Amino acid sequence: MAKRFQGNRALCYVRVSTVEQSKFGFSLDAQEDRLRAYCQMAGLEVMELVREEGVSASIPLAKRPAGAKLLEWMNNGVGHVVCLKLDRLFRDAEDALRQTKAWDKAGVSLHLVDMGGQSLSTGSAMGRMFLTLMAGCAELERNLVAERTASVLAHKKQQGKVYNHTPFGFERVGDRLVAAVDEMAMVRLMHERREDGWSLAMIADAFNADHIPGKNGGKWYGRTVKNILENSVYQSVAGKEAA
Repeated sequence: MAKRFQGNRALCYVRVSTVEQSKFGFSLDAQEDRLRAYCQMAGLEVMELVREEGVSASIPLAKRPAGAKLLEWMNNGVGHVVCLKLDRLFRDAEDALRQTKAWDKAGVSLHLVDMGGQSLSTGSAMGRMFLTLMAGCAELERNLVAERTASVLAHKKQQGKVYNHTPFGFERVGDRLVAAVDEMAMVRLMHERREDGWSLAMIADAFNADHIPGKNGGKWYGRTVKNILENSVYQSVAGKEAA
């Protein structure tokens, strides 16, 4: 079983981004009031309240100015970290699960005051279970989004529709991709040279030596050639329009 610090000393963490503060009034003071009320109810002594203003949740906790301070304070025998919501402290549920496992080994309990209207503490087996379930649900949602996005892109490629930036070998006409004759000839040349045993770097170097510009006028690299050779859009559209 993970060790627990004796006592009730707690650190509170509040964070808000500039956009949230200006648009939604999700202020630091409002968060602080709720955390202090929770600590009073739970019998926790607030040793320090760390305020993070204008910092995005995408930045890892250790790289945030106040987040780094929070982690330093935790070396002083504090046994509890209190925050309003999961997204105030972590980038996502997976990040939270990884960090709370480390805190659990150190005897630190995480308290989330508002998780759908209920509080949650990793100081109990039930609380850790709920956090684990949340991490699993978050991972599932990310995977489902990735699958849906891949399916939509594949459909657009197959139909010859614009799916992102205009790839080399094509021109954009409305929402459709139309083969650019000169560029598509270079695509066919790439395939021919690759079939003849040329490496990706050799193909790129030859294009640069011949002063053949990339789509935006840039240099050629092996990875650029590789992306073109492996892109299914050339199979579904180029063969029909440039054969």
